[in-house]
Amino acid sequence: MATTKTNVIRDLNDRMRKGDATIPGKMIFTTGLLNYAIEKGRNPAELVALVRDFDAFSDDNDPHKEHDFGNFNFEGLKVYWKFDYYDPDLIYGSNDPSDPAQTFRVLTVFLASEY
Repeated sequence: MATTKTNVIRDLNDRMRKGDATIPGKMIFTTGLLNYAIEKGRNPAELVALVRDFDAFSDDNDPHKEHDFGNFNFEGLKVYWKFDYYDPDLIYGSNDPSDPAQTFRVLTVFLASEY
């Protein structure tokens, strides 16, 4: 049963991360990361593409096989992204991240130094 739920969570995470608007959720960026991109003369939309295209999952960065965390380098700094799972009202954690009816995904993208 856990493997099936893991597969569903991974699929939902990948779909939302890649822009599937049918998955309840949002992608947010920290002010620090956005300011850094702007200071470097980069379009913040590039960050969306880097998160969307990330595929370097391994046992080290994805031990639970849910594709809920990743990292990449951007203009010389390490950037992390991670999913958190909330109830639809964004008050409590989700009781079942494999059920989109019970879960609102928040994908946060931030500088490693902000962790």
